[in-house]
Amino acid sequence: MKLNKIHHVAVIASDYERSLDFYTRVLGLTIIAEHYRSQRESYKTDLALDGDYIIELFSFPDPPARLSHPEAAGLRHLAFEVDDIASAVSHLDAEGIDHEAIRIDEFTGKRFVFFQDPDGLPIEFYQR
Repeated sequence: MKLNKIHHVAVIASDYERSLDFYTRVLGLTIIAEHYRSQRESYKTDLALDGDYIIELFSFPDPPARLSHPEAAGLRHLAFEVDDIASAVSHLDAEGIDHEAIRIDEFTGKRFVFFQDPDGLPIEFYQR
């Protein structure tokens, strides 16, 4: 078996409109398709980065809260590569999004920063 690439990451939002705004306006992803599934009372929206499908954003009635933090077992965080960490952090600041201090990866020497989406999903910006 040969894996080609990560196809997408699925995210369930507690407030669909707020999260859709965050992923599109704040992070700059574009909507490929948005479908309302009446039988599930939920949206399924496909989001792309530079034309590549990467995130499936879902809404469900009353989803349970995230129970763990990044260091718990399971998916730890979603990371995006950026050209300039300082510029990316300035963008977060302008949007009023809290973030950790910029850190240096001890193995690569690259800079990175963590912040959260509207539901507390950990997101990382990592310098190219």
